[in-house]
Amino acid sequence: MNKSELIDAMAADAGISKASAKKALDSMMGNVSSTLKGGGRVSLVGFGSWSVSNRAARDGRNPQTGATIRIAAKNVVKFKAGSDLSGAVN
Repeated sequence: MNKSELIDAMAADAGISKASAKKALDSMMGNVSSTLKGGGRVSLVGFGSWSVSNRAARDGRNPQTGATIRIAAKNVVKFKAGSDLSGAVN
């Protein structure tokens, strides 16, 4: 499912226009992004939680040449599925 398919499904399920569903989805994604950017955590009980973790700098290899390269440290987003989502999948 891509973003437009999700918007269509949200609009149909909620009985709202596609424009309203798009605004709601964009708002949700924007708020999650800004919270994570600020170092916070977003938790939706039953669905899951997003958090930011720091990945340390490390050495890697160029697969074409085999040369050792330095991979810079960076922040990564992690998602942990909640119990309801895990139960629905299994």
